[in-house]
Amino acid sequence: MKEKDELYMQRAIELADRAGGYNAPNPRVGAVVVYQDKIIGEGYHERCGEGHAEVNAIASVREEDQGFLSKSTIYVTLEPCFHYGKTPPCVELILKHKIPRVVIACKDPFEKVAGQSIEKLQAEGIEVLVGVLEKEAAWMVRRFFTTVQKKRPYVLLKFAQSKDGFMGDPSKEITISNPLSKRLVHQWRSEETAIMVGTNTALIDNPQLNNRLYLGRTPLRLVLDRKLRLPNNLYLFDGSIETWVFTAEKKRSTMNKVRYVSLDFEANLLAQILAYLQEQKIQSIMIEGGRQLLQGFLEENLWDEARVLCSNRNENLEEGVEAPQISSQYLKSEEPLMDNWVKTYVNDFK
Repeated sequence: MKEKDELYMQRAIELADRAGGYNAPNPRVGAVVVYQDKIIGEGYHERCGEGHAEVNAIASVREEDQGFLSKSTIYVTLEPCFHYGKTPPCVELILKHKIPRVVIACKDPFEKVAGQSIEKLQAEGIEVLVGVLEKEAAWMVRRFFTTVQKKRPYVLLKFAQSKDGFMGDPSKEITISNPLSKRLVHQWRSEETAIMVGTNTALIDNPQLNNRLYLGRTPLRLVLDRKLRLPNNLYLFDGSIETWVFTAEKKRSTMNKVRYVSLDFEANLLAQILAYLQEQKIQSIMIEGGRQLLQGFLEENLWDEARVLCSNRNENLEEGVEAPQISSQYLKSEEPLMDNWVKTYVNDFK
């Protein structure tokens, strides 16, 4: 039974991953309905405000199989919701269809759930098994868990570096990423709620910070501009994507889709930014540079994951802007991608 439970839960996790962040700030959740070792329904939470994974999985069961629900097992990657929000509680839906067995990967830490659904199901005589592929499922909802438990958005750091550890050279144009890794970065952008750069990166690189190379959404753009030095002709202010500017000045925007947010740059700036984003229900943020901004998040230990594109070419830069240093103790994986290595570091994930 354990192997079968893990097999079906793995399928539920795969379904959860399909959300790709479109359902933020809600968690990515998948569900599978099984009757006599056959999947008769499956689904995932596709968009915020729409049906949850359990709703979609049960709705996908064919009319001729509806009678099997009262003899089935439903596998869910996260504890079913207990409260009324934009949709009714999924625990009531499970009880309505009299599904006798519920297998859950991990409990929901959100205070309005927090084990209450499990208790209610058990009180109604439902067999409940918790903890199947818990670590794998928790990784899928790590952004949601961070906002609930740490009261801030999930922070993902991203940068590219040469073989000898330099991000680039201001005096000349350097290409570190290859075409495949550039496309991968745009996929990463599509999976996060917001993307952020510092003032110098905006000035020197004039990045578009959009998603051009991958089918998916474009995140909210964020930029630091303490003294409002950034000119209006940058891509950041082209009105194509909503952009928030964090500044020490007081300013009202006269540009389309641009918001100015005044903060105290002398006191815990990064914590202020994350607190503001939490208030605005921004679930995750990818920091794309520059070096000072990336290093700031590392030094203040306000990061959760880092993805580093490392050049595997023989040539070294030997000089330029040194890349941030991340201890190898945080290294989770490294994978080759043409002449790049993609290294993923994870901070304090259980």
